[in-house]
Amino acid sequence: MNRFLLRFLPATLLFFSASAASALTLEKIKFGDFSNWVTREITESKLIGGAKKTIYAIGPEKTIRGNVAYSNSGGSPWASSNVYAKVSGIVKGSNTVSPAMLGGNRVAKLETKMEHVKVLGMINMDVMVTGTLFLGRLVEPISSTKSPYSKMEMGMPYQKRPKALVYDLRVDMPNVNTRVKSTGFGSKKTLQGRDQAEVYVLLQKRWEDEKGNIYAHRVGTGRERFAKSVAWTKGHQLPIHYGDITGKSFYKPYMGLLDGQKAYYAYNSKGKLVPVHEIGWADADETPTHVLVMASTTCGEAFIGTEGITMYIDNVAFGF
Repeated sequence: MNRFLLRFLPATLLFFSASAASALTLEKIKFGDFSNWVTREITESKLIGGAKKTIYAIGPEKTIRGNVAYSNSGGSPWASSNVYAKVSGIVKGSNTVSPAMLGGNRVAKLETKMEHVKVLGMINMDVMVTGTLFLGRLVEPISSTKSPYSKMEMGMPYQKRPKALVYDLRVDMPNVNTRVKSTGFGSKKTLQGRDQAEVYVLLQKRWEDEKGNIYAHRVGTGRERFAKSVAWTKGHQLPIHYGDITGKSFYKPYMGLLDGQKAYYAYNSKGKLVPVHEIGWADADETPTHVLVMASTTCGEAFIGTEGITMYIDNVAFGF
């Protein structure tokens, strides 16, 4: 084989491989083009300044005025870290996910930022908040900062086996290797280590016991993190790997099973929000019952992040 063929053949194989990958049939997730948003107008308590706060939800275009709890409308499967909170009678709104224009389209903009709260004009509190978008529901009003996962229903029923999660993406990542922990109580702490934005898709097979406990086997896993800025990329593909992946070369510890403090929550048949205990890996040919999709500007714990991390995401779909 001459030198020309040695150079040409790998490029040709790469071309056909890329062409096959781009030829996926897409199943759009409802409202996953982020063209429609609910605008909510919240009035914060006078004790913390009484400001008018606009927070957004993904759903049919409408405006909701007043301090009222929100539940997904119009069949939208999306929720976010945007919250209406009422803690000890004090109303606060937080917005880290909002509509933005990019590439001529309306997209979702997620950002990590510091929320500043001044109480009676005297006490200043800073809270680190991050932008998160997920399939599920948020239970409002938020009444405490404890156990944040217990206030979210994660995932939706789903029984298909896609090859990938496909979406458009841009990440703006500050070039710093520190994070800040700031809960609003006590001083801020600077932590070493680079924060990362992330996107994941998890397929589970769930079941419930007679006591209302929910368990799951992990059917499929796709999870990636972004430590550097990423230019606007259309049709980015996150492959979904089926079965036990712990022995695979691409496996990372953060792709592992979620239980204990890492467990997400779901409503059981008794109407109670309970943790979903992932207790094992499903067979590679198993059919799921639920899918979880999340995009976030952090990969760490609540109230820890790097100000300025921003993610733009659009056109989220399953690829077959």
